[in-house]
Parts: sequence; C-alpha cells; structure tokens
Amino acid sequence: MLNNDSIQLLKECDAGAKMGIDAINDVINHIENQKFRDFLLQAKQEHEQLQKEAEKILLTSHATGKDPNQLAKSMSWIETNMKILLDSTDKTIADLMTDGCNMGIKSLRRYLNEYGNADEVSKEIVERLIQSEHQLILDISVFL
Repeated sequence: MLNNDSIQLLKECDAGAKMGIDAINDVINHIENQKFRDFLLQAKQEHEQLQKEAEKILLTSHATGKDPNQLAKSMSWIETNMKILLDSTDKTIADLMTDGCNMGIKSLRRYLNEYGNADEVSKEIVERLIQSEHQLILDISVFL
C-alpha cells in the first residue's frame, strides 16, 4: 500500500503527463518539419507510458489519477492558439513547447520536494517524466 506522499506525487505526475500529452496534441498538426514532429511524437509516447505507469500504481492503492488543472489547461490552450494564429511557424511552436516543458519541470520538482516521503518507485517515475521533458527541450532547441 502506498503512503500518502506517494499517492499525491503520482497524482501530480499523472496530471503533468496528461497536460504534456494535451499540449502536444494541440500543436502537432501545425508542425512543418518532420524531425520536429518525430520529437514531439516520441515525447508524447513517453508521456503516455509514464502516465499509464502512474495510473496503474495508483490503482493498486485504490486511488485514481488526476486531471490537469482546468484553469491552467484553458490558459495554455488559449495562449497556444493565439500565438499559432499570429505565427504558425515551427519556431513559434518550439518556443511554446519549451516554455511548457520548463513549467512542467518546475512543477514536478516542486512536487518532489513537497512529497519528499514518497517511495522510490513513485519518485523514479516523476524523474523519468522530468527527463523526458528536459530531453524534448534539448531536441527541439534547433527549431527555436
């Protein structure tokens, strides 16, 4: 049975992964460069895998996942669509995705600190999500 910190950390991981998946889905059809699209699809696949892992562990403790904060999700969607409407280049999308990844990393690090008594398996899943977002920043930096 998971302790409370593990449950809360995995819930935040679940929400963060879902937010990343939604962000990628919002921009993927606007990408012109195939390599850029491939980087996003790889990141999406990693986020989906980590989200499923977090959800599966939560279910073992009879807990459920967590959806992203609706206000944050709405604000992200509005910003993304407004910027793409004004300039739908890969450069704009790379900038948006980089900002989103940085916010995700910052939030996940905060949750790792807040839920410091979480078990190592839960922390490792969050660390892998952070690494996935960090790698995406590095991969798409050539499109900025």
